[in-house]
Amino acid sequence: MLPPPRDVSGRVVPHDHPEILGADGIIRRVSEQFVVTDKNGFRRLSSMAVSPSSSANGGGLSVDLQRQIEEAGLDAKVFVTTPRWIGSIRFTAQQLRDEGFQVGTDPLPPDNPFHGEVWGNFTHSEKKRLLRLAQWFVALDGVAIDG
Repeated sequence: MLPPPRDVSGRVVPHDHPEILGADGIIRRVSEQFVVTDKNGFRRLSSMAVSPSSSANGGGLSVDLQRQIEEAGLDAKVFVTTPRWIGSIRFTAQQLRDEGFQVGTDPLPPDNPFHGEVWGNFTHSEKKRLLRLAQWFVALDGVAIDG
């Protein structure tokens, strides 16, 4: 895969990577911190699950690129699951692009060469919409994606 574009200080610039295909799985890892209990006692993902980080390069949503993980001969569900990241949700790149987001690579060698970012305007209503589009990749028992 082509390397991502970088600024003069070496940081990845928000971009829509041409080698990430529309059907490619885009995985967002989920921690217990992203789970809330509503007033009726039901557990669901909060908008934190689809909130970008804040950084100088535009603050992308940290994701993993499923096809690249699997092409390396790894089990994507095992790769994205750790004691901290106990679950994950999945989108396709096309779903994210249809919402106006860019989907690009942002490798983090040596631990995660399959890391990517999603860049765009993460408004409150857009986060709600993303949660409606998401599907469980590694489900959390008793937790709904969109309450």
